[in-house]
Parts: sequence; structure tokens; C-alpha cells
Amino acid sequence: MKHDVDVAIIGAGSAGLSALREIRRHTENFVLINHGAYGTTCARVGCMPSKALIEAANAFHHRHRLPEMGISGGDRLTVDRAGVLHRVRTLRDAFVSYVLERTQDLGERNIAGHARFVAPHVLEVNGARLKAGRVIIATGSRPIVPPAWKAFREYLITSDDLFEMELLPPRMAVVGLGSVGAEMAQALSRLGIEVTGFDRVEQVAGVTDPVVNRAVVAMLKEEFPLYLGSNAELHVDGAGVRVSGGANAVTVDKVLVALGRRPNVDGLSLDQIGAELDGDGIPRYDPRTMQVGDLPVYIAGDSNGHLPLLHEAVDEGHIAGYNASRERPECFQRRTPLSIVFTDPNIAAVGQVFGELNVGEMVIGEFDFSDQGRALMAAENHGPLRVYADRSDGRLVGAELCAPRGEHLAHLLACAIHERMTAQEFLRLPFYHPTVEEGMESAVRKIAKRLTDHSGPDLASCESIWNETQH
Repeated sequence: MKHDVDVAIIGAGSAGLSALREIRRHTENFVLINHGAYGTTCARVGCMPSKALIEAANAFHHRHRLPEMGISGGDRLTVDRAGVLHRVRTLRDAFVSYVLERTQDLGERNIAGHARFVAPHVLEVNGARLKAGRVIIATGSRPIVPPAWKAFREYLITSDDLFEMELLPPRMAVVGLGSVGAEMAQALSRLGIEVTGFDRVEQVAGVTDPVVNRAVVAMLKEEFPLYLGSNAELHVDGAGVRVSGGANAVTVDKVLVALGRRPNVDGLSLDQIGAELDGDGIPRYDPRTMQVGDLPVYIAGDSNGHLPLLHEAVDEGHIAGYNASRERPECFQRRTPLSIVFTDPNIAAVGQVFGELNVGEMVIGEFDFSDQGRALMAAENHGPLRVYADRSDGRLVGAELCAPRGEHLAHLLACAIHERMTAQEFLRLPFYHPTVEEGMESAVRKIAKRLTDHSGPDLASCESIWNETQH
């Protein structure tokens, strides 16, 4: 079959643009097909505007810490919520413009329209047939809204809508307290919105460690009411919309629906490619190659429903673009899992999480920041860190935390896990005083003490370093 293009990329989000960058190293005979807004979920409605809102909310909230530090007058500060949203959109628009620059020189190779499969090598785009040697699916995702809630449409917003609002209503419910819900509920509450959180499960922000989860729930409950363990139900009353969860109910002006995101694979006619589809209509694929079966089709980013995180989407787009440019696909080792929730304190998971462990084969090192020196100075002294190590060899395998400056602790732990460090090897690293990183050192030291009776210094001897260099 003679192909019109070597590669067709469906979707111009983070994964699609990452694939495009790799494809352009090998061929200019490609097309990028995009249905809907350009600019990526991260830049338009996800990572970037949400963090801009969080920074403003935290800046305003920190006025409560000032009296403890001997600073008065913070109680007279006010927040211009319309001004906050305007700044969020201004920053958002700048981030989106940077993304749009990547497609400006594509000309006719950039097609705005809807694509669907007719066969593995054949797409129908805006009513016309297109033959492609390889196809990369990178169609992203969209917020989940239960069909039964369509009757309440005027009261509902999602993360796709939130940052377009000119004004925030005085009362809001957040239904779904995963990473997005937890972040936005806390930020909105800190901006003076009367927030109530609901979730059908007892675990918040994706946390699986029961010790960390208890700390997260307690931390959020200090700032706004939180009702867990029951499905939320909506009812319209004269004063707004009533949201109930179990025996608890509240009337609000708007409901932020944060129930996750659904891969945009419906409408692609994936049944036409001959691949096995899972219960959500997503084709089975190899996460090391991104290839769907043995077909000339690859799937990357949020569209495969695997790990809806920016750095994972970029990696998957790169792998898909790399393999779509070659005769034989190559396997790639994926990065150490890392996820961060930008609440205050940060929530993070690194490597294997508690829910994935055989706890009997692990040693756990825990540290509570309530009495940690640097955290006390900053009035951020709350939250636990839990580090997991393999009992058989002492290697660090994972961690969960709700801790001050946890985004930085999580990155350091990810590096250690990636390098397959043992607890003793980790303790050879320098830990400056006074820093919050010393709390991480303390957690790992507890692991080392349980795994060995060695009571000497952390530093390796010159003799052992000499032996290591000889091998």
C-alpha cells in the first residue's frame, strides 16, 4: 500500500507534541490531526493554571502564620478573587502560547478535525481518507461527569471550566478528592470560599498508606468540612444545589466535579483496527514500546488511561514517536513512579506505594515533622514521611508522604530508588543542617538500624571505596 504520509499523529497535547518532536528527526512526511482546543491539557486547564491559583491561595493563607513570627497586621489583608483569576488566566495564556509555537510552522500538515480509523493504516479525517504508514493515538482525556448529573448542568463546573470563571461563588462543593480535587478544594478554601469536600472512599489524594492518609484527612479537615465514604447526591433547592453524602448535606452555589478524567478514545472507531479492547474501549498495548499488539498503531499519554501525568505523557509520546519512525520497535525502561499533589503540605508517592507492597517483606522508616527544627522555624511542622525498604537487601523501594516541601523530598527519594540505593548507601549522602531533608535522613536511619547492627559512621571506609573502584 502506498501511504500518503509516513506517520499520522492524532492529538496535539503533551504526548502528541512529544511524538511530533521525535518524528521530525526522521521524516517531514507526517500529519498532526487535532480535534478541539490546542495548547495541551497541562498548559490550558491542568498543571499550570492550577498551580498559579494554588500559589495565590497559599500566599494569602500564610497571613495566619505571621503572628507566630512576631508580625502583626496580617488580619487586615484582603484578597481580590477576580484579580487572582485574572492573573491565573494571564499566566495560563502565556504558557499556552509557548506550546502553540511548536505547531506554527506545520502548515497543511496540521489538520484541525476529527479522525477515525477505517483500518490500521487508514484514517478518515473530516470526511476524507488518509493512508499512514504508522498512526500514533494521543487524544488526551476529558473530565468525568456522571450522566445522571446532566440535569444539574448549570450548577456544575470541572477543571476545564474553573479557570475561565470571572468570579468565584461564595459557596462551593468539591466532589472527588483525588489529586485535582484535594488541590482545588484547599486552594478555594484559602481564597475565602466556603468549601465542602465529598468523596465516596476514605482515601484522599491517591494515598494508600493508612498513616499518611490519616494525616492528609486531618490536615484538610482543619480547613474545610470533609465527608468521606458515601456517594454524593445532588438535589436542587431554592437556594442553590444541595449536595449530600450519607447523613451529611450542604447547599452550595456551584459544584466542582473532580471525579477523574476519561480517555478520549470513543469516536476513533478502534474496533476497526483489529486490536483487543479493554472494558473502557482502550486497546491493549505494551507500555515499554507503546505499540498496540503487533499493529502499526501506538497509543500514548492520557488516551491510554495508564498514568495521567505530564512527564509520563511526554515519555510515552517520545517512545511512540521513536518506534513509529523505525522498522522494529525498541523497549524502553520506564522511570521510577513519581506523583505529587500540591496541597500544603505537599502529598507525594514515589516508587512502590504502600498498597502495592507485601508489608511482611518490607521495613518502614517513619518521620513526623511536628517537631522538626527547620519545619518549626517556618511554622510548617506537620505531616509524616514513610519510606519503604526491602527487608532482604535493604534497598529503598518506595515512599508516601504528607510533608513540608514534600515535592523536593519526593524527587530526592525518586533518585535514590532509581539508583537502587540501600538505606546505608543513602545515609552516605550529605544532609545539610538545618533543612527539612534531615527528616528524610531520620526516616531512612530507622530503616538502617532495623536491618543491621552496624553502629559505626555512615561514611564508607577508604578500603571499601578502593574495592568498589576496582570492580
